[in-house]
Amino acid sequence: MGSFSLWHWLVVLVIVLVLFGRGRVADIMGEFGKGLKSFKHGMKDEDEEQARRIEGPTHEAKPAGEAAKDPQPAERADRTV
Repeated sequence: MGSFSLWHWLVVLVIVLVLFGRGRVADIMGEFGKGLKSFKHGMKDEDEEQARRIEGPTHEAKPAGEAAKDPQPAERADRTV
């Protein structure tokens, strides 16, 4: 009375197919797959958000060559030296 044999599982499968029909079982499995995919996507988004919080805000630094090309703020003309 310990474990089920292959025949037990085949009888259970036949009963499930008779009660729900082949199409309904396929629909249930499809919904189950969509749920898993949604769960994985949610976990991925959560991991990325947590990584962003750990790293802090990102600032875009200009390369040294571009920083030298930027014009310096113009000094006021009315200023005497």
